[in-house]
Amino acid sequence: MNQASHYGELILKIGIHRGAAIAVTLNERIDYFGQTVNIAARVQSSAGGNEIYLTEAIYKSPGVQELLQKYGCSIESVVLQLKGIEEQVKIYKVTGSN
Repeated sequence: MNQASHYGELILKIGIHRGAAIAVTLNERIDYFGQTVNIAARVQSSAGGNEIYLTEAIYKSPGVQELLQKYGCSIESVVLQLKGIEEQVKIYKVTGSN
């Protein structure tokens, strides 16, 4: 995709979190609300280009660590204070293989 782009390279940053959320359908679109959504949005915005940030809820899910290890990903854990979130959140920063 970057090779065909007239705007320069596409930089992707991903934040992944899970939990309960409120789903609402309005104008034939589903939208999600709640603290889980807020945390997911803040985690994604904290990630840098070409990084994946996982919350502890995702990182400790069955099979995740094994999958990251299989692909030789580098993992660094950090604790962040996310805007609008009272408690600090432990994040696992995933980057490509060393």
